[in-house]
Amino acid sequence: MTLALLFPGQGSQYVGMARALAEVEPVAAAALAEANEILGFDLTGLMANGPDDELVATKNAQPALLAHSVAVLRTVRERLGPVAFAAGHSLGEFSAHVAAGTLQFEDALRTVRRRGELMYEAGLVQPGTMAAVLGLGDEQVEDCCARVDAGICQPANFNSEGQVVISGDLSGVEQGSDLAREAGAKKVVPLSVSGAFHSELMSSAAGGLGEWLATVAFRDPDFPVISNVTARPVTTGAEARDLLVRQVTAPVRWSASIITMVDAGVDRFLEIGPGTVLKGLNRRIARGIPCSSVGEPDDFASLESA
Repeated sequence: MTLALLFPGQGSQYVGMARALAEVEPVAAAALAEANEILGFDLTGLMANGPDDELVATKNAQPALLAHSVAVLRTVRERLGPVAFAAGHSLGEFSAHVAAGTLQFEDALRTVRRRGELMYEAGLVQPGTMAAVLGLGDEQVEDCCARVDAGICQPANFNSEGQVVISGDLSGVEQGSDLAREAGAKKVVPLSVSGAFHSELMSSAAGGLGEWLATVAFRDPDFPVISNVTARPVTTGAEARDLLVRQVTAPVRWSASIITMVDAGVDRFLEIGPGTVLKGLNRRIARGIPCSSVGEPDDFASLESA
């Protein structure tokens, strides 16, 4: 059996995340306490108790997701056996690199906290938004974005067949949404976000993250991590650093990333962290290949049956 680990991104957080996990798994509790110490505030209290409007803030959601994913990973790692690949959706790519040993937990946690701050600040300087386009192919959405002449509109997330997120300034995304509807989209859903993530409007955030990561130690991963930017395996620390910076303004090629792993022989996926978003996407991308999800104690039975 060839296993790949998947790590969720922003949007999978929820009030109550990791609370039950910390109560019954000492290894997870220790990882979460370590996160509090690293960041210097009660992140896990915010994760467990909210309020929601603070947890969803980008600077809090990103470290919360990484901390939860690492807490789960440390709890289950010895039960998993060999890992062939890892991948993470946007923010989750940092979790994947922690799993692969490219980044230390402390460095990754501080980095995603800063990443969230930079992305929020970029959204204040150049306001933007995002929308999910359902029912069109990737090329159709790319064509809609290319025809926008009222502002900036770019594909941001190629999540699965028929699900693409667009990103840009308010007028650009509005026009792109109208063009998508005219092209036959089943639905266009505006997203509640603080900026135009994975678009050129995040250029200042990418610059700031590049300066930050220049001071962070990277090592070659223990197993390949699939890059959001290229949908190809990353095997060196230097390449990982470069692609994590580029990822801020580039689209997340998630469906292509999953296909890359399937083509390489992966026959089992495991989503590690809060929620089941990636498990749901896998049902449409890699039909017939098992994908379990583990984030809370009730999910651990899936490890035994997989």
